[in-house]
Amino acid sequence: MSSLEILGFVLGTSFASGLNLYATVAGLGLLHRYHAIDLPASLEVLAHPVVLVVAVSLYIVEFVADKIPYVDNVWDVVHTFIRPPAAAVLAYAAVADVPEIWRLVAALAAGSVALTSHGTKASARVAVNASPEPVSNSILSLGEDGLALGLAWMAAAHPVLTFGLVLVLLGLSAFLIFKLFGLVRRSLQQLLARSPKKNFTTETRRT
Repeated sequence: MSSLEILGFVLGTSFASGLNLYATVAGLGLLHRYHAIDLPASLEVLAHPVVLVVAVSLYIVEFVADKIPYVDNVWDVVHTFIRPPAAAVLAYAAVADVPEIWRLVAALAAGSVALTSHGTKASARVAVNASPEPVSNSILSLGEDGLALGLAWMAAAHPVLTFGLVLVLLGLSAFLIFKLFGLVRRSLQQLLARSPKKNFTTETRRT
């Protein structure tokens, strides 16, 4: 693999891990096991039966939890401490043939990318769960699973193309996080602005 291909693989799998770590690991392992892709030698362990059973089992748990409003928020909070570090470990293992300093750089970059995609996912879920209808949460969850699996495959099969795609996704993520935080801030400001009025009206009526 060229340097650009390695970078594309690392960024692609990291972004996918931030969305759904277990789908990414299971997808890479199964695709390698059935010769659809070729993983770096240091990551061939992902195709081991024990790793696959654990990854698929955890993916099934996440698949269910991720479709339940507010349960998915708790799940995302917990996985803030799992997805980015796991992406960093995968990246560190993937570039086993480069000097140690570059392996650490790759791990830090991978963790940052995974944290970005994870943050976008978690923020979007908070916004979607505020909606009264229940369907959008499941649709968004399925889309995230599909994107994670698709990116994992692309990262191994077409790493250069994945590199460009991830740059676009990172830009989109930054834009969405900015907009979502703005929406949450305005909602809180409106809530705080209404509270004193309600209290004043209540006191006036009592008087």
